Amino acid sequence: MNLVLFLRMQQKVLILDFGSQFTQLIARRVRELNIYCEIHPYNNVKVDVEDYKAVILSGSPHSVRSSEAPQPDLSKIKGKIPLLGVCYGAQYLAHFFGGEVGASKTREYGRANLSYVASNSVLFHGIEKDSQVWMSHSDTILHLPENYTCIASTHDVENAAYKIEEEDTYAIQFHPEVYHSTDGLTLLKNFLVDIAAVEQTWTPDCFVDTTVAAIREKVGDDKVVLGLSGGVDSTVAAVLLDKAIGKNLHCIFVNNGLLRKNEFESVLNQYEGMGLNVKGVDASSRFLEGLKGESDPEKKRKIIGRCFIEVFDEEAHKLTSVKWLAQGTIYPDVIESVSANGGPSATIKSHHNVGGLPDFMKLKIVEPLRMIFKDEVRRVGKSLGIDPELLGRHPFPGPGMGIRILGDITAEKVRILQEVDAVFINGLKAWGLYDRVWQAGAMLLPVDSVGVMGDERTYEKVVALRAVESTDGMTADWVDLPYKFLQETSNKIINTVKGVNRVVYDISSKPPATIEWE
Repeated sequence: MNLVLFLRMQQKVLILDFGSQFTQLIARRVRELNIYCEIHPYNNVKVDVEDYKAVILSGSPHSVRSSEAPQPDLSKIKGKIPLLGVCYGAQYLAHFFGGEVGASKTREYGRANLSYVASNSVLFHGIEKDSQVWMSHSDTILHLPENYTCIASTHDVENAAYKIEEEDTYAIQFHPEVYHSTDGLTLLKNFLVDIAAVEQTWTPDCFVDTTVAAIREKVGDDKVVLGLSGGVDSTVAAVLLDKAIGKNLHCIFVNNGLLRKNEFESVLNQYEGMGLNVKGVDASSRFLEGLKGESDPEKKRKIIGRCFIEVFDEEAHKLTSVKWLAQGTIYPDVIESVSANGGPSATIKSHHNVGGLPDFMKLKIVEPLRMIFKDEVRRVGKSLGIDPELLGRHPFPGPGMGIRILGDITAEKVRILQEVDAVFINGLKAWGLYDRVWQAGAMLLPVDSVGVMGDERTYEKVVALRAVESTDGMTADWVDLPYKFLQETSNKIINTVKGVNRVVYDISSKPPATIEWE
């Protein structure tokens, strides 16, 4: 069975995106229920909505009272397919169908508790009064249309949830997809499983079997080349491809000179132990020469990307009869490239995996992970028997140390940062803190600091340590690491890494900061 046919056979949920920062979280939570779902911009739905068992309307940064308010065509959905409106979706279904939405007296943002829950509501089955929910809106529903019934309230929001009579249409003013809504997953399950009767058949084992069969059907006896990074996505993609086509898969692992300390050698050994057909290429000097004297972050990224393409293309041309390029593209990359109204995410970063292949390479694309999220990638990797330590690796930016060295890059600065990073990461592992952290790393600042070592004055570098907790990287909080650990780590860095005399710890959250410094 090919993958397209398999996805058609899955009972699917359609999520209409109105530009909310939480839309991906809705999809991830639905997938946690072993239900397949897809996100499509409300204004660019290129699928037949009748193929979906349920529809969810996302939140939005827009107000329904604005002249620019998104107005989807729901003629084939409302009253015909089970429908759940979330935040903006709830306000839309009220405002444009005879109700009234107005500005809140105070911005309703953050934690709230349900003060009323309708006892006979299927949507709230198993959810008690006082359950915590997460609000994020500046408008509120003042009056519901005549055939709408309120089924939940908070102390400040009377119409926190409602049902449309004679329809399987529900709406909620809060966000069940965020983890602050303690019974959010229960509510989604009630809607999708009990109301919409969607089957929970989207499992990692099922995905593996179907994807392997789809790759064999698509690629046949052709050869495929894949650039490995040492990260989770490319590794899981490689194992899936290897399972499908074996030695017809050729992997290339490029050392750009900006990896973690000894990472090139250790990752190569790990891949060889997995039986993958991998060639390691040390192009460190080429990358460092290309970056010489450049301080602008975006220009550094482009130089690193260009050098990688050049090295990868040269190595790929040494192989004969290669017709396919495999990429570790995952679903967030795809979503952010076609988000509603261009989407804020589309302007923050571009995704080289999505439509970024240079024309001169003349290779067809195979992307085995294109329809799944990062947490699903890890579950698929577990199903494939990949080492848990590898699957649990923290994310590491594609440009590596190149965007963790602020300012220009030299071999000496790379050495310093690699040593600092090794002390920090190894320390987290030794203290049993590594798995508490979603991502950690060190930044080398373009600052020299006065210090004293022994009886001598020093004028050396400052490094910032960064550790965050997150579920997907879209938002992140700094991790409150033990003072004793930070003290020990700082002392070890200053005493063992030549060129550093000051260590600071970054306690900024995302937003307003980003995880990386460049």
